[in-house]
Amino acid sequence: MAEKQPIRLTDRIHLIDGFDLGLPERTGTYVISEKELTLVDTGPSSSIKHVKKGLAALGFSLEDVKYIIVTHVHLDHSGGAGLLLQDCPNAKVIVHPKGARHLSDPSRLIAGAKMVYKEQFDQLFDPIIAIPEDRLLVKTEGDQLEIGLNCRLDFWDTPGHANHHFSIYDPVSNGLFAGDTVGVRYDQLVRDGIDLFLPSTSPNQFNPEKMHQAIERMTKANLDTIYYGHFGKTDHPKLALQQVKEWLKIFVEEGNAAFTSNQNANQLAERLLERVRKYLQLQDVNDDHEVYDYIRVDMQVSAMGIMHTFSK
Repeated sequence: MAEKQPIRLTDRIHLIDGFDLGLPERTGTYVISEKELTLVDTGPSSSIKHVKKGLAALGFSLEDVKYIIVTHVHLDHSGGAGLLLQDCPNAKVIVHPKGARHLSDPSRLIAGAKMVYKEQFDQLFDPIIAIPEDRLLVKTEGDQLEIGLNCRLDFWDTPGHANHHFSIYDPVSNGLFAGDTVGVRYDQLVRDGIDLFLPSTSPNQFNPEKMHQAIERMTKANLDTIYYGHFGKTDHPKLALQQVKEWLKIFVEEGNAAFTSNQNANQLAERLLERVRKYLQLQDVNDDHEVYDYIRVDMQVSAMGIMHTFSK
């Protein structure tokens, strides 16, 4: 796997590709170059070697890292935080109050991920290192973090994808690090001039009403940029938010149809994939496009979350 140079998004924000699931442009770590060097999301432990190389390529040492923010504690975003922290002696990990206990004792996170990923778990996520409580810093709705003379990050409580999810507003770029709350951006299609933003409805805390509320909140904020957990940024946030809102309605409709007809999550995943395929065919995207390596995984996990929500 060829190492990639960090992607320059602005004069102070870079994105390091973490090659989550072994795929490029799947999940990344944002590097905010301010007085207090700040990272947003680490990816799983398998990504940490890429994060370290990316920081070195940017001219930073691990001792420079002051804050490691995790948007939420799903392992594809926070699973490597404990491993990275071991080599960042001056850093603290910032987490939502509902996620802190899972970082200090990740046993439930591990059990939940093993239910989803089964025999692939060790390859994808091991090891998960517990984080000492004295190195955790909890932030919630309305809290701020000063990382530079002219940069005070704001934390927004944004459930919908997960109850332990916050988003981080950056006033300098008028941008929001949105994690997974308002969906997934497919960089593989952007190169072809196609924007696709799909909801991420993974188990087991997907809540369509709260996700819709988060979409509306971000729309009203008149952002210039959204930085996605998967993957990269858009400078057209209103288009992206409108699209993910429309797809959220489709996901819920398909979930309801699958649930009422006693279909399982695999069958729902196929229904969702077919809806996306028909949409992309209208955009002249071939069925063998590389983006389907990503979309198939996402539809499988999203279908599990939707069916779990309908079963409650």
